Amino acid sequence: MTTAQHVPGIPFALTPRDGSSWAVDDATGTVRVAALPHSDIFVDPGSGSALNAESMLNAVTLLGAPPAGDFQLSARVSVDFAATFDAGVLLLWIDDRHWAKLCFEYSPDGEPMVVSVVCREVADDANGFVVDGRSVWLRVSRIDQAFAYHASLDGEAWRLIRFFALDDPAGALTLGFEAQAPTGDGCAVVFDQVRFTRARLGDLRDGS
Repeated sequence: MTTAQHVPGIPFALTPRDGSSWAVDDATGTVRVAALPHSDIFVDPGSGSALNAESMLNAVTLLGAPPAGDFQLSARVSVDFAATFDAGVLLLWIDDRHWAKLCFEYSPDGEPMVVSVVCREVADDANGFVVDGRSVWLRVSRIDQAFAYHASLDGEAWRLIRFFALDDPAGALTLGFEAQAPTGDGCAVVFDQVRFTRARLGDLRDGS
């Protein structure tokens, strides 16, 4: 039976996906995991055209149900990149065909990059910006019925990556972390400086 885990800074329990091994340091709040080889959460919009990544829904996740209302979840994400599309991810999850992820990902050009993907039956994949280093801060916010994805190079000044909505009529939304290695043999991912707040995000584009 999968046991729920508590991450310092997050006021709700998170449950690891069966078969995944997440390590939480209670003293520092650091979360560590190894992505499984050839694992991802992606539903190819190209219907097997080979223009994009292969459809897979087998990545390791650590997810829990956030409280109702507005929130912000942020973390510094560090990835030991080894192969294309290796990534550490903040994930919003409803079901296999309705989810959204904010990724710190290794691009086909060999560059760490912020990437966002929103799936409404199929995935809508969009690149953000290149990062010079192996760490970046990611943040997901809920504002009423919409969501905002932001990224930061220092944890202070935030750049808008995506603003979107996900239909969640049953209130089944869960939130948390994911690690993936679609084309490679796995990678180590670390989430630290994890922070959850019920504060409403005041502005999408002013850097706050």
